[in-house]
Amino acid sequence: MKDRVRSLVAEGIERCFADGSLASNQMPAIVIEKPAHAEHGDFACTVAMSMAKAERKAPRVIAETIVKHIENGEGGIIGEIDIAGPGFINFRIKNEAWSRTLVAVEAAGANFGRSCAGEGHKVQVEFVSANPTGPLHIGHGRGAAIGDTICRLLSASGFDVTREFYYNDAGAQIANLALSVQARCLGIEPGDPRWPADGYQGDYIKDVARSYLNRETVDAGDQHVTAAGDPNDLDAIRRFAVAYLRREQDQDLLAFDVHFDVYSLESSLYTEGRVEEVVRRLIENGHTFEQDGALWLRTTDFGDDKDRVMRKSDGSYTYFVPDVAYHLAKWERGFTRVINEQGADHHSTITRVRAGLQALNAGIPQEWPEYVLHQMVTVMRGGEEVKISKRAGSYVTLRDLIDEVGRDATRFFFLMRKPDSQLVFDIDLAKQQSLENPVYYVQYAHARICSIFEAACDRGISVPSFPDAHVYLLGTPEEIELIKLIGSFPEVIEGSALSFEPHRITYYLQELAGAFHSFYNKNRVIGEEKELSSARLFLLKCVAQVLKNGLALLGVSAPEKM
Repeated sequence: MKDRVRSLVAEGIERCFADGSLASNQMPAIVIEKPAHAEHGDFACTVAMSMAKAERKAPRVIAETIVKHIENGEGGIIGEIDIAGPGFINFRIKNEAWSRTLVAVEAAGANFGRSCAGEGHKVQVEFVSANPTGPLHIGHGRGAAIGDTICRLLSASGFDVTREFYYNDAGAQIANLALSVQARCLGIEPGDPRWPADGYQGDYIKDVARSYLNRETVDAGDQHVTAAGDPNDLDAIRRFAVAYLRREQDQDLLAFDVHFDVYSLESSLYTEGRVEEVVRRLIENGHTFEQDGALWLRTTDFGDDKDRVMRKSDGSYTYFVPDVAYHLAKWERGFTRVINEQGADHHSTITRVRAGLQALNAGIPQEWPEYVLHQMVTVMRGGEEVKISKRAGSYVTLRDLIDEVGRDATRFFFLMRKPDSQLVFDIDLAKQQSLENPVYYVQYAHARICSIFEAACDRGISVPSFPDAHVYLLGTPEEIELIKLIGSFPEVIEGSALSFEPHRITYYLQELAGAFHSFYNKNRVIGEEKELSSARLFLLKCVAQVLKNGLALLGVSAPEKM
């Protein structure tokens, strides 16, 4: 509807240019917004103010001129146009025009809300990318929910999306993992003086050690690893432990309905020579220097607050060097747009990775890749913070939440706040089957509509399709509010996708569910007036469709019974 109003305004301005009533001949950006107050109409346009300088006229005079040239016609969508204040153009849409929105919902079905805004452009989204050193924690869970939903939103907006998981399967943390498993294999437990200084202490390490000693076989992604069973073979332990924990993480993500198209391994950057090649190019480009036996990158040349060590005096690389090599590989794979969803603790790496990419002189834009950083999650139960999991030892796992409150509640709660806001996950609230629980509130709206359809069927009344729905009878304030919300759904999806803000969908669904509950409390759906009942059943069919579509974007189910 907003696009149709924008087109009418643009056509009116073109007529003004054509007859000379406006002389600049410069078509401005036409912004159509929802007014802050409902009494000002359905849409407002500020284009007259933006044209004042070029036209050398008062904005209100320009607004009056534009309005005179807007051709709405007898069958047009606009019921009333007025000018407010210095030159705001306010539009009120005819009820019958709003009702026609429902026809579009029925025609599109599960595709209602989708658009071609992305025009098929390729986008790679990297998310989760956890070290395979233990079970996924709640931070990984929030990142999985946000990243997966961003992918769903971008796909719904017409982008060609590739989902990628980057496994940090090399470095000091993996070495500590291997030492921890080896210690368990040898019967050494935490607290023993022989326990590794930075060892992992969770019960899951015992599980890995037991499976290794039993010579079990693990399939994880492209890896097929059979345990050697030798507690003294540290390299064999490392390979098995990484594969074992990769499999566990994959199973947790599958339970969370999160899937990936590509898995990349940090270790491959070394075996394929990509890290060494990046270092060679940086040296060749003159952006490095040696000091105190270490190799440094002049990241200050590219906006960093200080230069950074690339290769330490012991010959090992700092963590951002393989990150630069990995992102160069993304660029070379043709991804001119890349979005990294990560925890806020990765903020310091953004400048370093971008500086390294700029220093390569590879034609990569300065603000590439883009980042979405999520803040920490605090889990509460009974008013107290939950800090540990028996299996993980030191943190709450994603699997803990899924097992306790279910996948739907876990995903919805993770998505309820803007990514850069801290999140409190209230387990007690997530388990409540009441309207206080946001996900229950939305799902109950869908289930309630399905129960209305069932009641209608019991009375021999079928849910109609257009043109038998008599939508012209819809006109109560609650009905029009529902239709307006339904009509805004495509815009909400596109806005959420382009801003990487999945929480907007949760807000929208709660608002739509609230509007439905308000409608149902004030309007009888199945009554003596058959045509009105038909219209209201058709309206609710469209509400249910949009609720289902919106929940699907969040990876949440739309139950028919609760």
